[in-house]
Amino acid sequence: MSGIQSKNSEKLQALRHSTAHVLAEAVTRLFPGTKTAIGPAIENGFYYDFLFEKPIVNEDLTAIEAEMKKIIDSREDFVRVELGRDEAKKRFSAEPFKIEILDAIPEGETISVYEQRNSAGEAVFTDLCRGPHLANTREINSAAFKLMNIAGAYWRGDEKREMLTRVYGTAWENPKDLKAYLAFLEEVEKRDHRRLGKELDLFSTHEEAGAGLIYWHPKGGRMRVAVEDFWRREHYRNGYEILYTPHIGKRWLWETSGHLGFYSSNMYSPMQIDKQDYMIKPMNCPFHIMIYKSRGRSYRELPLRWAELGTVYRYERSGVLHGLLRVRGFTQDDAHIFCTPEQMEGEIEETLRFSLQLWKVFGFKDIKAYLATRPAESVGDQELWDAALTSLRKAIEKQGLPYELDEGGGAFYGPKIDLKIEDALGREWQMTTIQFDFNEPERFDMTFIDKDGLHKRPYMVHRALLGSLERFFGVLIEHFGGAFPVWLAPEQAAVIPVSEAFNEYAEKVAAALREHDIRVSTELGSERLNAKIRACQTRKIPYMLVVGEKEATEGTVSVRLRAGGAGGDGGGGTARQLPPMKTADFIAYIEEKARTLSLEL
Repeated sequence: MSGIQSKNSEKLQALRHSTAHVLAEAVTRLFPGTKTAIGPAIENGFYYDFLFEKPIVNEDLTAIEAEMKKIIDSREDFVRVELGRDEAKKRFSAEPFKIEILDAIPEGETISVYEQRNSAGEAVFTDLCRGPHLANTREINSAAFKLMNIAGAYWRGDEKREMLTRVYGTAWENPKDLKAYLAFLEEVEKRDHRRLGKELDLFSTHEEAGAGLIYWHPKGGRMRVAVEDFWRREHYRNGYEILYTPHIGKRWLWETSGHLGFYSSNMYSPMQIDKQDYMIKPMNCPFHIMIYKSRGRSYRELPLRWAELGTVYRYERSGVLHGLLRVRGFTQDDAHIFCTPEQMEGEIEETLRFSLQLWKVFGFKDIKAYLATRPAESVGDQELWDAALTSLRKAIEKQGLPYELDEGGGAFYGPKIDLKIEDALGREWQMTTIQFDFNEPERFDMTFIDKDGLHKRPYMVHRALLGSLERFFGVLIEHFGGAFPVWLAPEQAAVIPVSEAFNEYAEKVAAALREHDIRVSTELGSERLNAKIRACQTRKIPYMLVVGEKEATEGTVSVRLRAGGAGGDGGGGTARQLPPMKTADFIAYIEEKARTLSLEL
């Protein structure tokens, strides 16, 4: 998708914005009485929000597209006109959403509209807009746009306001680019983690039991154990200790941390326990601080690197919940580092190095950093902010990472580094966060005894390398298209007898693999061999061990690899075979692939 992303230029934005206006004109022609709201250009396309007198359906998009092509062919001009406030309100007197937008424009600010004028110079459609736009509809290629779908959208994103109909579309400079984008969307659909999660029996969600909560199935559980075991091992190797903390705590913890004041809309309401307010935890940091404060600390102990796979709960609106990518309960790959001011720079460098190491193991090599600076509402001395920002910048530059400044994008308590990874389709995902905190050490009165015998404040760094396990798995499923490297695959091998006469030998091979902790299944049914192989390919099992009379006699297995393709070894293309080998040799082969965390079969 890198090429597609690079084509979101200013020229394309103007093209898409203009196409959105053509959409609005077509809709108001075909559905008189429709109220128009807003229609911006967005990445790879545009949308327009409408309030229809009668609901429309996706099947209506064909007629709307045809009407848009008529408008494009009629060569209407886009003409910018500046109006006084009273004149603008008169123009849009029948459009309540436009009036509301007008009322929000500050006094003295220029009010502009764009008229679409026919060949006679008459305005046939007018929209309240800053622009920019194309000069004429003929600059829109009628073979290079497409209406995609409709969705519901609350006006102003407010659940208490009107539910509008949002019509999405895409527009490109030429049909070739449109075709490439539609092909990309087909590949996105094939890799959709929600579809693959169901097909591969990894996880499910159950609206009737609670929205935004993930149920991990046995195969998903196998994968999660593999990731968590790797995560713990690498954290121990990199000087971390593992913590476990409760799921609830008294309200004062988040009042003290400041989270309740800043993020209460994303926190669940308190529950009464022993006549005191408890809250289900939205983050782990206050609990790690409690452990820090359980006794006095000396400079000799620092830095402390404490990590936890801590499950937290945050309220998300139902409309934004999305499979594994946006949930209400998730397990954070969380850690907090407590260090002295002198250790700060080295700890940031080490944390960033560790993060990049993890991502490369999972096959993500294209990574970009965003350095987020102090927001308008924040706490802490400017001198501390400047020193922290310098440390973050040095760490990024030492790793040679490309980066951009995210002005004002830091949290209220400190600057941060966000890492965005690029998946097999070229899409960017923000995952890792390395975050300074000048707030909580002060609020919780955290101290350590320094070399001079004085009590001083430790520096605190929050970091999540993989982010949340749920979101990480969503990205991982889509990156590999469900065809995982062998060390991650829920089923690493399947033993397939050519007929039921060899079921006993198949079970013997499978038992030998299980003795070596290899995740193996057997296909012992009466189906034809080709049907069994297809079933295993559908489950994207890395290795299929076909056994018959020859293999049973010689103590060997015939090894078929699942089909090759992008994103590791993908899942498309023709299956390959390895030379026949003794069962013990195959066990050694697969163990080496798993031990080295190989991305190839």
